[in-house]
Amino acid sequence: MLYELHISREAIQKSEDIFAEIPQLRDVFVNPTIREEEKFKVIDQVFPEEIRNFLKVACRHRRMDLIGDVFKAYYKYSDEQNRILNAVLTCAKPPSEVQIERMKAFLCKKYNAVKAYIEIRQDEALLGGFVLRVGNDEYDWSLQGRLNRLEQKLTWR
Repeated sequence: MLYELHISREAIQKSEDIFAEIPQLRDVFVNPTIREEEKFKVIDQVFPEEIRNFLKVACRHRRMDLIGDVFKAYYKYSDEQNRILNAVLTCAKPPSEVQIERMKAFLCKKYNAVKAYIEIRQDEALLGGFVLRVGNDEYDWSLQGRLNRLEQKLTWR
């Protein structure tokens, strides 16, 4: 629903940042002893104008405890609609810019995406190589993964 309201991504990101900076806000919005009018005043004072009505409706229906999940669902759905792909690259050492660009090109072609973002995480336990995760797909080109596959082949014979 948030996506269908055409609220800008910036307003949603700013709202999410506000909740992260002031965690007590969530407690105020889920507290049943605080009057709705008081909650609406806080919304009007703190949040971007274009998302205020959405937050008030969520507050009125007592769904503010789910607002973090709503934001996550918005980002996921928005990225799907705009054919933007998010991947996680776990590697022993960071790849070069050229390697990152090649991975992005591979992902865009493979998944028919317009753009790909890659979050890079380092893990020394991989020994070398990388593991690239996209949704439910995993491309394991790590030395640890190759050793595991070799061990499986040898023990299955």
